[in-house]
Amino acid sequence: MSDVLYRVVIRVARGLFRVLGLRLDVRGAERLPVTGPVVLAANHSSFVDFMVVGLPADERGRLVRFMAKESVFRSATGGPLMRGMRHIPVDRRSGTAAALRARRALLAGEMVGVYPEATIGHAFTLKARSDLTRGAAHLAIATGAPLVPVAHWGLHRVFTVGPRWSLRRGRWVGIQVGQPLYRLPGETPAELTGRLHDALRELVEGLLDRYPDVPADPSRAWWWPAHRGGAAPAPDAARELDRRAVAEADGVPYVRSA
Repeated sequence: MSDVLYRVVIRVARGLFRVLGLRLDVRGAERLPVTGPVVLAANHSSFVDFMVVGLPADERGRLVRFMAKESVFRSATGGPLMRGMRHIPVDRRSGTAAALRARRALLAGEMVGVYPEATIGHAFTLKARSDLTRGAAHLAIATGAPLVPVAHWGLHRVFTVGPRWSLRRGRWVGIQVGQPLYRLPGETPAELTGRLHDALRELVEGLLDRYPDVPADPSRAWWWPAHRGGAAPAPDAARELDRRAVAEADGVPYVRSA
């Protein structure tokens, strides 16, 4: 099946990056296999972070079939594009169909993109290990595909939850590909997800370490993580905001954690 539409979208996205003057810093792309099935697992902090998560794959001549919430596919504008690029719709109430489609794609030698955090995090750092879904690990184990962590940081300053957005030029966005993870003998999906969490957390912290535009007064910067003195929500508060956002998106009552 032709991927002309997908490649056109990538060119448009790169053009948009140039218009915005994004300072893209992509590292570790060589860690992505050039052929065969790959489960790509990324952190989630922006409505458009799939646009940069796919850049390392593009550098390797590959395309990522992202797993995304079903509502995006029902959009009059986004739906035809998502289907045309053969991304995979996910119904949060029952993910079986999406898992089967993702597994078929992997067995066909595709690269499948998964967001183990499931929803955009309000803390702008990686969620707790217990908050990560195990779908990426299940797919890797079921197909024998390597599980490759890909972290990014900085794009939330362009467009994220709140909603917060900015067209200010020159934002730095770092994208870092980690070492592929392979299932250890007897390793469970939960254990592999734990290793994935640790790898992603290390990559995100590494991006924060080399972030070139650290705020002069972190306590006044909504986008800088709380654990580094920023004004972003602390983990417990962020978790409640995340849960509220999911409830609103699913159209169900929000019940605050005890």
